[in-house]
Amino acid sequence: MAAVEFEGVSKRFGAVTVVENLSLRVEEGEFFTFVGPSGCGKSTLLSLIAGLERPTSGALRFDDRIVNDLPPRERDVAMVFQSYALYPHMTVAENIGFPLRLRRVPAGETAAAVARVAQSLELESLLHRRPRELSGGQRQRVALGRALIRRPRVFLMDEPLSNLDARLRLEMRAELKRLHAEYRITTVYVTHDQEEALALSDRVAVLHEGRLQQCGAPMQVYDDPANLFVAGFIGSPPINLFDVGLLDTALGGALPVSAHDAVAGIRPSDIRVSDARRDGAFEAQVILCEPTGGDVWVLGEWRGVKILGRGAGGPLAPGSRAYFEFPPERVHLFDRARGTRIISPRPVSPAGAAS
Repeated sequence: MAAVEFEGVSKRFGAVTVVENLSLRVEEGEFFTFVGPSGCGKSTLLSLIAGLERPTSGALRFDDRIVNDLPPRERDVAMVFQSYALYPHMTVAENIGFPLRLRRVPAGETAAAVARVAQSLELESLLHRRPRELSGGQRQRVALGRALIRRPRVFLMDEPLSNLDARLRLEMRAELKRLHAEYRITTVYVTHDQEEALALSDRVAVLHEGRLQQCGAPMQVYDDPANLFVAGFIGSPPINLFDVGLLDTALGGALPVSAHDAVAGIRPSDIRVSDARRDGAFEAQVILCEPTGGDVWVLGEWRGVKILGRGAGGPLAPGSRAYFEFPPERVHLFDRARGTRIISPRPVSPAGAAS
């Protein structure tokens, strides 16, 4: 295993800067995720680590060794793609064992290693099949097995779950966490799915237009976003944003900034919506109710702006009146001009809910 460190790394393709002055360290044995919208540079970072691309400037290190000019075959990294990239004419056993056969590992050792990996991934009964005979989730597990059998220094994953349906994505997320706990291989993962990033990672780095916006533990990034972009990108449903003057007036001057210099944000999960009038609640007209299993998200219109919160209490219907309430201490405040955070919300009570 190896730690991976970016030191002032930039990557340009002609006049286009894809990654700009990135400095961060992925610790040995860490599950680290780059997350951001399409085109933010996250897949380019995997290519830099793998050696498929070279930095335009800056240094990329494995442990303390600069690897800018080290060819891919000498980096000892394994990569899993969203397209699986299995050999269609080979069986599952042959696909998993292929990296060892390339290294001319004796047949007996290869077979034993394939058996161990297949057992770990619950593929023992499928070893004789070919990729076309497998489901999407089974193919992805074979691709993982082919990478794991090498015991690489660094494990790279490029949106490996994006081709799976919702149920399989959840199953494979759990499988990836289990495998990482078992093998402890340094893992660098990229995805545009912020929920996936939060669920899987020891730390996440949020990228936007090739620049690092924030890096930290998943719940730190969620609870304490560094700027408006991070606040809006991380979290599902997305954060509510308001003019701070409008919100401060409604809260009776409870917010500690003037009306002209900030944007206020409040996460839908911090807003309670019910049909019962309560002191301090905002009355709004219901536009939409969206059940998602364990929660019902209620979208309302309040003073000409949309507000989304979590339903609590009796049923609500579009066109009805509802009451939205949240504690002022759960409001995020951001500088209007620069987008940077001014104030973060205080932690919720031990019960985890507003009174």
